[in-house]
Amino acid sequence: MTQTTDRIADEFAKFMTDAAGLAQGFKREADTFVKTQAERMLRDLDLPTREEFEVVRDMAVKAREENEALKARLDAFEASLAKDAKSAKAK
Repeated sequence: MTQTTDRIADEFAKFMTDAAGLAQGFKREADTFVKTQAERMLRDLDLPTREEFEVVRDMAVKAREENEALKARLDAFEASLAKDAKSAKAK
């Protein structure tokens, strides 16, 4: 009886080991499939690369700085015109 019980336990342990291996293989396959599908969907979205994004961001920063400098010059010019207009009216 002991020998039969050990054989059944051994067969059950082997079955469980095989089932665990099968589940692990299935998990690997599922992970690979999900990753592949996600990468394909992201590619289809036509998103910019990190490098492209950085270049456009740098261009935007430069444009903003130039706009601020031009605004300061325009404000100074308008103030000068207003001053000149007041002087002309005073005469």
